[in-house]
Amino acid sequence: MRLKGIRSSRNVRVRGRGRGGGRAGRTGGLGIFGVLAVLALGYFTGIDVTPLLNGGSAPVEQSRTVTAEDEATVQFSAQVLTTTEEVWSQIFPQQVGRDYTPPQLVIFSGVTQSACGGASGATGPFYCPADRMAYLDTTFFRQLEQQLGAGGDFAAAYVIAHEVAHHVQNELGILGQVNQARRSASQAESNALTVRLELQADCLSGVWARSVRGLMERGDLAEALNAARMIGDDHLQRQAGRVPQPHTFTHGTSEQRARWFERGYDSGLMRDCDTFSARRL
Repeated sequence: MRLKGIRSSRNVRVRGRGRGGGRAGRTGGLGIFGVLAVLALGYFTGIDVTPLLNGGSAPVEQSRTVTAEDEATVQFSAQVLTTTEEVWSQIFPQQVGRDYTPPQLVIFSGVTQSACGGASGATGPFYCPADRMAYLDTTFFRQLEQQLGAGGDFAAAYVIAHEVAHHVQNELGILGQVNQARRSASQAESNALTVRLELQADCLSGVWARSVRGLMERGDLAEALNAARMIGDDHLQRQAGRVPQPHTFTHGTSEQRARWFERGYDSGLMRDCDTFSARRL
């Protein structure tokens, strides 16, 4: 992904830098880190980890200082966040008829707190609607590449775009509607709603990717599609030595995740990401 000349977003907070953290400044580097530990826990255990993102407690882990090496991650993430801000600030007036308010991105190392509860490397990248912030641990992209086989800078950018897509859903009122519906649903029904929510975020990530095609390099689209497949519920459960159990899925199969990302990429229209009306996911 060609990010030279892309400014760093001012909506990035770094916790653990210096005394008390701060905003991402004009640091140098390339870098990355963030999509699936929140999923990893659910994927590998077969349970719904959404409660962890809605006030549940995260595994205890000692907080670490964001290092100079991590500054590359901060720089990359801040530049990718800028692309999402520019894309959605254009798309919202055109397709929704109102302005877009971007989220903030919190980059931390080890453990931190959000309005949705504790966050750590075990809960991974996630979006908290209560404080309108996305959270990224500085080690996850490494895990994404080394443990899950989803390397590449555009795979990492897709991760950030996916979390921002949850903010888009929050802006549209979709997150609130789904959370309300989940309260009166069975576990299986709740999981099914979450799958539709996650696949819609994948599709919206595709809409973003279509809008940044001018920054994409050869192989970038393949990196994003590979990442989508590598984090499918069925694939991760097989990798964990388990027979896939569809009723426990919370993010969709590999095929579904890649297909909905492609749908958004091919269309560029938010209306084509309506997974809740889709008969076939």
